[in-house]
Amino acid sequence: MLETNDLRLFDEVAREGSFTAAAELLGYTQSAVSRRVAALERAAGGPLFVRLARGVRLTPAGEALRRHAVAVLDRLDRAQEELAAIHRGSGGTLRVGAFATANVSMVPQALKTFGERHPGVEVRLTEGLSGRLLDRLDAGALDVAVVSDYPAGLPSAAQTVLLLEERLLVALPSGHRLAGREVIDLRDLAEETWIEAAPRGQPTILTAACARAGFTPRGGLRVAEWTGKFGYVAAGLGVTLVPELAAGAVPGDLVVRPISEEGPRRKVYAALPEVPLPSALALVGILGQ
Repeated sequence: MLETNDLRLFDEVAREGSFTAAAELLGYTQSAVSRRVAALERAAGGPLFVRLARGVRLTPAGEALRRHAVAVLDRLDRAQEELAAIHRGSGGTLRVGAFATANVSMVPQALKTFGERHPGVEVRLTEGLSGRLLDRLDAGALDVAVVSDYPAGLPSAAQTVLLLEERLLVALPSGHRLAGREVIDLRDLAEETWIEAAPRGQPTILTAACARAGFTPRGGLRVAEWTGKFGYVAAGLGVTLVPELAAGAVPGDLVVRPISEEGPRRKVYAALPEVPLPSALALVGILGQ
């Protein structure tokens, strides 16, 4: 078997054309280089050098081996450089997952700053529901996931870092009877139809908040995407919760109002694998600023 160290020594001898010169550069004795070259020739099945009165030159077999040795050593050197960059957090690929409303502004702004600070890292982004992102993280398909506990908690034991806690606002049609209020009491929404993403009957942050306010929210249409929810609210078919992160994306024909103190809140986390990449930790630091 041809060993990497032997290939490096072989390449140095070929470059210098001398066992003695290669020995001086590598810090070996001339006899040690001769022994290792002889062992390499036995492993290669025949002579690799023609011994001359002054120095050596490659045989045809030596020329062939050197072409392959140079390619192998170059690939190994590049692999070491890439690994070093990954461990420094300055290279490699960072696979990021984020739920939809985090992609309105929070994640894009963080990735912009991250790209300025770590230009050698290639970022790949996946959007999805928090539960699915955590499954992908657990499966090793993501390096960091931005997730929330809305609507039904955080269904994973992943290592998490709390990024923020935000209010959930209510989106109403512009002509709604409560649209003129600065703050809305959740109890005043007891007769409203709620447009949600969670399956009917599943406990959510909304149902918990409404229970504290003394009523059960009236379920309506189930719509997963925020843009779809806005369309149904605009049509007067119900009201919906809007995270503060997404408030800037609400269409102009709707109004968004904060809910009084008993209103629902959610937490946003960065989830990481047990052994996170340095680049993932760097991004989490930016997200948490």
